[in-house]
Amino acid sequence: MKKSAKDASNMTPEARYDYLVEQAKAEQTLWTLQDLDGCVMLTTEDEDCIPMWPCEESAKMWAVDDWADCTPLAIPLSEWLSRWSIGMQDDDLFVAVFPVQDDLGVVIPPYELEERLAPKEKPRH
Repeated sequence: MKKSAKDASNMTPEARYDYLVEQAKAEQTLWTLQDLDGCVMLTTEDEDCIPMWPCEESAKMWAVDDWADCTPLAIPLSEWLSRWSIGMQDDDLFVAVFPVQDDLGVVIPPYELEERLAPKEKPRH
């Protein structure tokens, strides 16, 4: 069920996480922001994060004020799973899931998002 970016941005952090997973599976795409130096980084007290959004519109809602020169970047889900997740883990980067203006959202290691996006088949006995 697709919501408007504005409606989705008003959900709780956990609900936004579920929504991002659902949208990423449906659209086979994740969104982040980039500027001339590459991907945008957000920093919490403990972690460096790359923000991920479920759609271009919700990424654009973040691209204001200090971030006004940033543009949304679409990441095909297959590429995220094959390259980004591993690269981010190697660099000790976390995912800020669907941050909104006053709330960074759920901050998780990339493998957790990967497990939700591409559940491994359970071996059959």
